[in-house]
Amino acid sequence: MARWQLFVSAGALFGGLGVLAGAFGAHALEARLGTQALETWDTAVFYQLVHALLLVATGLWLKLGYTGPDVPQASLSVAAFALIAGILLFSGSLYLLALGGPRALGPVTPLGGVAFVVGWLSLIPAAQRSAARR
Repeated sequence: MARWQLFVSAGALFGGLGVLAGAFGAHALEARLGTQALETWDTAVFYQLVHALLLVATGLWLKLGYTGPDVPQASLSVAAFALIAGILLFSGSLYLLALGGPRALGPVTPLGGVAFVVGWLSLIPAAQRSAARR
């Protein structure tokens, strides 16, 4: 499987799971969780869906060939892997915390946030070099 296919597939999977998680939260958890836990769940869903879309876009960026000798594919790969890590760490820890997981998971959430920031910032060199090529 090509790297771009991995990223698009992972983004699609995370997107689909995000929709399911949102529906699960709205229908199955609404009567079981308190307001704060539901807000935490909704935050996890929102960040998962946003970053799943960005992951798909990053994979398509690789596929469409807006990279070349002066646009390192590495920056797009770093971005995509950071987004995957961010979804798993940030949204994953929030899901577990909302469901009553151990408070020790609390420090994991900011690590996921840092991974999201790394993902977004890793797109800058690719974007600047892609624009210069055109």
